[in-house]
Amino acid sequence: SLDKEVLAWVSEALRESHADERRFHDEAISRLNADHLRLQTRLDVLYEDKLDGRIDVAFFDRKARDWRAQQSRLLADIWDHQNANQSYMEEGVRILELAGRASELFERQPAEEKRRLLNCVLSNSSWKEGKLTAQFRQPFDMLVVAKENAEAAAVAQDPEIGGFEIWLPDMDSNHDSRLQRPLSYR
Repeated sequence: SLDKEVLAWVSEALRESHADERRFHDEAISRLNADHLRLQTRLDVLYEDKLDGRIDVAFFDRKARDWRAQQSRLLADIWDHQNANQSYMEEGVRILELAGRASELFERQPAEEKRRLLNCVLSNSSWKEGKLTAQFRQPFDMLVVAKENAEAAAVAQDPEIGGFEIWLPDMDSNHDSRLQRPLSYR
């Protein structure tokens, strides 16, 4: 379970991340639109060359077919980027809602639904020598680290710790090793 402070911090991080994601998709869409326009300009010039007799019909047909196929691929890529931009935020909100209610949902569900919830949150779980060890799936792995660091700071009652910077210390691409830890089993 996550307290409201952790969820608020994660929501803010999601909004910031979404801004980065949106910027990435917007830049990609701009590049793809420019490529599409460049091909359209070529098609227009090619058509004028055909009308003026500078190229034959076979050459026109071949080049026009190739460039229109490229334009179709570009339009499909633009569509993918537009939809990815929207689904990124929607999926993030659903994940946060699930994270905020996971404990409550788990307690109320029958065994099959508990299994589905665990499969969504965890991967590579193992039971060894009386201890459950689990690796959390993304983005739940970051939530676990954030919660543990916030709890450690609260226990230490360190007045030097300000804000939420302590939640993801030294986060880099190799942070997965911190995410395998024994869980208490009730």
